[in-house]
Amino acid sequence: MTAQKMLAFEYGAKINVDESYYSFGGGAANIAVSLSYLGLKTAIMARLGNDHDSRQIGLNFKKARVDTDLIQIDDQSHSGLSFVLGLDKKDKDHVVFTHRGANDNLVFQNKKMAGIQPAWFYLTSLSGPTWLKTLRLVFDFANRNSVRVIWNPGVQQLQAGKKTLNNLLKSTAVLILNKDEAIELVLSGIKVGRRSPTFLNRPLYLLNILKDWGPKLVVITEGKKGAWAFDGKKIYRQKARKTKLINTIGVGDAFGSAFLAGLILTKHNIQKSLEWGMVNSASVCSKLGSQDGLLTLAEIKNKL
Repeated sequence: MTAQKMLAFEYGAKINVDESYYSFGGGAANIAVSLSYLGLKTAIMARLGNDHDSRQIGLNFKKARVDTDLIQIDDQSHSGLSFVLGLDKKDKDHVVFTHRGANDNLVFQNKKMAGIQPAWFYLTSLSGPTWLKTLRLVFDFANRNSVRVIWNPGVQQLQAGKKTLNNLLKSTAVLILNKDEAIELVLSGIKVGRRSPTFLNRPLYLLNILKDWGPKLVVITEGKKGAWAFDGKKIYRQKARKTKLINTIGVGDAFGSAFLAGLILTKHNIQKSLEWGMVNSASVCSKLGSQDGLLTLAEIKNKL
């Protein structure tokens, strides 16, 4: 078994903190802001509460030039909020407490999409009791309107496993996961038998298995070891950029958004797109918060 580090608090204690920091975040928000910085016309579909936080979030989107016409306001729930507790100054790891709030009530509104013809949907984590229905509506719209889907499944999607996601994976243009997520998804769809599952620590196995499940392109990130991609014909690999590690929140979003921007702006140059992702994620690693280190298109090009 793998040893796990645990964090405990004395019950009833009051804990003083040395520093506090407030920032905007969330998968869809990080992706939308990043893609807008990279010069792409971007809109976000998300659900917020009717509260002070939602108004501040809206101002942040406006500043980043993200279209907010598809945002839903929920009068019955608060905007989602996460509390990130960072302790380990050596590896910058953290514990995240998340309240999904209004996010749990997100619905895909076909009427709102009337007259909109996006080239891509970037799907991040979905939650709540109707997440599967929402996911199916998104893919149905995408299939009927020739919209390509890049998908980073969330916790509930990975827990549901291959059997539930099978048809959706076949309609996915780009499946993007970190290695732990990839292992979890693969284990939901294969029989290990008497073999040790340690063979799944090799990204090449994961890439091949996931590609066989239907996505046109599979991308797996591996932290400090870089990232891999497989389109069924060629394996691509990109090493991580060396950087001063301050933060790991939002790093995957920074990578994925820049990777997609690279695919669009370099006419599907997968190797170059991996490099874009690594440059953007390295920048976010060097800043506090999930959006503070996001780069513009000019900044990425200058760092290549």
